[in-house]
Amino acid sequence: MNEKIEKALNDQVNAEIYSAYLYLSMSAYFQSIGLTGFAKWMEIQAAEEFSHAKRFYDYIFHKGGKLKLRAIDGPPVEWKSTEQVFTDVLKHEEKVTSLIHTIVDLALSEKDHATNNMLQWFVAEQVEEEATATDIINKLKLIGNDGNGLFMLDKEFGVRLLNPLVFQGLTG
Repeated sequence: MNEKIEKALNDQVNAEIYSAYLYLSMSAYFQSIGLTGFAKWMEIQAAEEFSHAKRFYDYIFHKGGKLKLRAIDGPPVEWKSTEQVFTDVLKHEEKVTSLIHTIVDLALSEKDHATNNMLQWFVAEQVEEEATATDIINKLKLIGNDGNGLFMLDKEFGVRLLNPLVFQGLTG
């Protein structure tokens, strides 16, 4: 495996694990303020991020590379509001999108077509992640300070299930 690509993919494994860590912290925040539906939603987000890390992990090994995990920084633990949490989610997902695009650019410059192909799933996934965060922010803005609306959204989020297809294609 190309050294530059290997380093970039290892960096992305660590970035995806940080994403999971961030969403677990957000889940804990929601638990602490009694929004258990939002907490569950974030737990599922964390599981999806771990599955993203595993996709990169598996790809590194399938291409003969070496995994190099590093320490993961601690995420924030407090937010001003539910809307602020999702504003941070959107900012974070935009950062992840930028990281993915940088690796795509590197794969193209290195003529690594297999890595570029693998990354296209993540390119599409990031469009979905950003759209979902934006949709939730818009709903929270509409709700404003209406506690009833927030509790209705919390109830809706509490029924979210982990999609088993998220883990499809991972080695087992």
